[in-house]
This record gives sequence, structure tokens and C-alpha cells, in this order.
Amino acid sequence: MLEACSLTCSKRDRTLFEGLSLAINAGELLYLRGPNGAGKTSLLRLLTGLSEPENGRICYNGKDIKHTRADYFSDLLYLGHKSGTNGSLSALDNLNFWLAQHDIHQSTEVLYRVLETIGLVGLEDVPVRYLSAGQQRRVALSRLWLKPAKVWVLDEPFTALDSKGIYLLENLMKQHIQNGGLAIVTSHQPLSENAGAHRVFDLEYRF
Repeated sequence: MLEACSLTCSKRDRTLFEGLSLAINAGELLYLRGPNGAGKTSLLRLLTGLSEPENGRICYNGKDIKHTRADYFSDLLYLGHKSGTNGSLSALDNLNFWLAQHDIHQSTEVLYRVLETIGLVGLEDVPVRYLSAGQQRRVALSRLWLKPAKVWVLDEPFTALDSKGIYLLENLMKQHIQNGGLAIVTSHQPLSENAGAHRVFDLEYRF
């Protein structure tokens, strides 16, 4: 279980939310909705330990993540709304660098198979800056196939994807949940039935 307890978060002297609580269980997908500026990304940063709340705490399996960072981070995969890739490196080199950072060992054969799955056959060695926005997004999303994480936190993962890419990602999310993982996802577009059953959590803009 990933749990937020009575969180308060402010940004530039404006309170985004206060007293916010939610819980996400294994086998559950939480769709986080809200207008721009409501604090969706700020909440995700709190849930991933990248930021600390003014008040409240984040717990994973009943323990405050501040005290169990190593265990939590080993189970966590966070993808921000930016691709997080180096434009001078190829898709293959970007993934190898990311895997090394996370001490994950995957064979080159596995990397080529994943890149084939996401539709980048023939583009594995092309510098990422020459790829389209949708192709760059696919490079970033390929990490979902490479780290056996139980917790997925995805900020606007559908950005720049075409309908085929959206279908592929939603289907992967559904498989992740069916296999006992949990996920929290933000998006400006509603999830389709292909993503499977999901719960909606709405954030409102506070003036």
C-alpha cells in the first residue's frame, strides 16, 4: 500500500492542498485528475520522495518513506512529464545509462526486444534529438518494461503519443495492475476501458 496522510503543500505562497489523504493498494490504478495548477505534479513529487510535505507523511506498506528510502525506491518507478533522456545519445545508450544508474542488469537482446515492442525498430542507434516527440516519449516509457517495480507513478505519460502508443501503454498498465502492482497516473485525457478498472481522485484548483 502507498498512503498519503494529511498532506499540506504550498507553492509560491499559494496553498495547493492541505489535509489531503489517499491510499492506493496493490492491484489498483489511481487516475489523478485536476486542472493546471491544482498540484498534480507536486503531489506526485511528494509521493515519490522528491519533495517533502509541509505537513503530513507518505507511507509505503505502513512505514514512513523517510525511514525506508532504499526499500521504497527499489520498488518505485517514476516517470515525469518530461522524457528524461539525453538528446545526444541514442535510445539504446539512453536506456543503458538509465539501467546503470539504477543498478539493473538487462541484456542488449532484451533492450532491442523492448524497443521493437514500442515501435522503434531501426531507430535504436539514432540520437534521440532526431526522433519525433512521440518517439522520444516511447523511449522514456520503455523503462516500464525494464524495471520490475511494484509502484508506478506516471506524470502525463500519454503526452505526444499516437493512438497506437496510447493503446500499448494502457494495456501495459492493465497488465501491471493484474500482476499485483499499483499505479498512480495523471493525464489530461480520460483513461479508456483498455486500461482496466481504475479509481478517480480529483484535485481542485485553490485560489
